[in-house]
Amino acid sequence: MLEVTEKSKFANYPQQPHGGKLVNKVVTGEELEAELIRAKQLPTIMVDLEAVITLEMIATGVLSPNEGFMNKEDYHSVLTTGRLKSGLIWPAPLSFAPIGNRNKEVILTLSIGDEVTLADEKNDPVAILKIEDIFDYDKDFRASHLFGTTDRNHPGVDAIYRRMGDTALGGPIKLLRRVNWGPFEKLRLEPQDTWRIFYEEKKFRSTAGFITGANPLHRGHEYIHKNALEEVDGLFLQPLVEMAKREYTRHEFRMLAYKSVLETYYPKGRSILAPLRVTYIFAGPRETVLHALIMKNYGCTHALIGRDHAGIGDYYDKYASHRIFDQFKPAELGIDVRLYYEVFYCTRCDTPGTVQSCPHDERYRISISGTGIREMLRHGIMPPKEIVRPESARIAMQGVQPKGLDEDGNAISPVGKTIKSMFPFYLERTRLGGPKRNTPLTIEELTNLDLEMANLDVRSNADRIYRDIFEAYSSVGDINRNLQPEWVADAREALKHQQEMVIEDLEEKVKQAPVTASDEFMYQDKEEAEQELEVAKKILSDIPKVLRDDDINYRSWNTLPYRRYRGSDETNKKIEEKN
Repeated sequence: MLEVTEKSKFANYPQQPHGGKLVNKVVTGEELEAELIRAKQLPTIMVDLEAVITLEMIATGVLSPNEGFMNKEDYHSVLTTGRLKSGLIWPAPLSFAPIGNRNKEVILTLSIGDEVTLADEKNDPVAILKIEDIFDYDKDFRASHLFGTTDRNHPGVDAIYRRMGDTALGGPIKLLRRVNWGPFEKLRLEPQDTWRIFYEEKKFRSTAGFITGANPLHRGHEYIHKNALEEVDGLFLQPLVEMAKREYTRHEFRMLAYKSVLETYYPKGRSILAPLRVTYIFAGPRETVLHALIMKNYGCTHALIGRDHAGIGDYYDKYASHRIFDQFKPAELGIDVRLYYEVFYCTRCDTPGTVQSCPHDERYRISISGTGIREMLRHGIMPPKEIVRPESARIAMQGVQPKGLDEDGNAISPVGKTIKSMFPFYLERTRLGGPKRNTPLTIEELTNLDLEMANLDVRSNADRIYRDIFEAYSSVGDINRNLQPEWVADAREALKHQQEMVIEDLEEKVKQAPVTASDEFMYQDKEEAEQELEVAKKILSDIPKVLRDDDINYRSWNTLPYRRYRGSDETNKKIEEKN
């Protein structure tokens, strides 16, 4: 069994594993046969699916340089400082505190130096743990230091009290069996695979990693990916495929949604898709740092981090996942972390953007909210193409659980919250880019009908706003009038002609109007008729000018023949003489 991959293997790569070694604790060959026999003879502790996934992550090097579960010194150091006792950055503790009466009985018989088999729910051996430390597991201490709260409504805190016992076991592990990933097995890539693919097969000099959660691929993700592809050779996309709540888009469909978009909109050979079977820690900013180090262990030189990465409700500020990187020197992290602001679609710019690049306000914006997209899919609505590619949305809609609405037409999230998250303009304005409402709408009064209306408005007008602006500019700017439709010029000429007729008749009317009307309710006096004529003349001046070829000849002010640009006068004279 190979304990770690030699450092020399990475000498010529543009990246190094975290801590300088890529852990490999997977037992194979003849040794595996012997260890499986021995595992049956050792004391056995039963572990849940999350522990099985963690064991596999450790053994395959995803969590390098960790070779097993942490001892007390490392565990406390990580919780209090975000570093191992050696000083190496590590944001989240890898602890093992089995729960259950049977497991407790086994733990009481164990001592430091013993070995114990870790078995799954079918009692099949998964790994062997060599015990180097046994210590009390303080749940409140872990929760307060890792999550900043002991509130059981926080899913990470709740998991501690549901899944963890009172005694922790620390020590290195040996993995005896990989778990089959079902539909993802064919896409599965471990660190030893990606280092080879990136830097031996594809000869990349740089690779950007992107870990994403429970939502389908949307245009905000795409904006980040394609910005990165302008400066790095490869893109490594890892959707998380475990431990997602049932209300999220199921991971099978999420992967297929990614695949369908990559096939159509991403450069071939530079974008690599692989599932990441990882347990959610729900640790907000700390989990963001962990994800960056996981990307590093997969061989990525860059980590792409969006707004509210690994965020949990309102427990953490939306940009806390950005600020946490201020605590570490880039050289310590060993990976180039790229932080992106919230991406929205600006209909005035006609492109995705952020507050860093777009000057326009919310009346032109369509927000790209993963939660909002998910809820829209739950309502059976394909989001506007500016938010989600239809290839992604169509497949993702099939994987939303539970599907549809309840008997009252409600989904998991209140519809008003969904509308505000996606279409912030709708509460303040009558339409996209339109005037303000006399009275702003409140989230509580919004209904499914409002969600439908906002969607129809965006579908009809998101790409129309910039198109209308372009057409207004091009109608004046095109010197080649063949590009402008004749019917527009014809209509403007008709408008002008009609208004000139109005003015002609009103001029006759002014001549005949009395200074004083005999009945002010039935007839106009001269002053009022003159006002009416003045308005008609202003309307004529408001009609856009008709522009045909003859109307814009003045713009070609430089009449120097083109042949004069090809060389000197002397050369041109010789050409003339020859002709």
